[in-house]
Amino acid sequence: MTLAADKQITVTTTERGLTISGSRATLYDIMDLQKANYPLEFIRSTLNLTDEQLRVALAYVENNRSEVETEYQEVLATREAIHQYWEQRNCERFAAMESTRRSLTKEDLLSRLKLRATSISL
Repeated sequence: MTLAADKQITVTTTERGLTISGSRATLYDIMDLQKANYPLEFIRSTLNLTDEQLRVALAYVENNRSEVETEYQEVLATREAIHQYWEQRNCERFAAMESTRRSLTKEDLLSRLKLRATSISL
């Protein structure tokens, strides 16, 4: 993905947070990968960034460290809250499915097999 020569690469605020112009990558994506100790080349290729986009993003983080770090912590908290919500929701759903599941007795299973055997032989 390349930007036109007259477009300057910037960091903009979108509904997804601080985003690198010309890409869908956020600064939080970069920060996640940096905190996981991935090399810059891996980060650049994983997020489909140009060298210039990555350079601008890293410079922005460095120049605005406290604000970006505060926002990053809020993003992490929101991610965790969403994760916990869906974990709880799934647990409740699986419990409801389990409680409505009919437990078949051995006799039920045998009668079903006999019924199937007679329908096959007809």
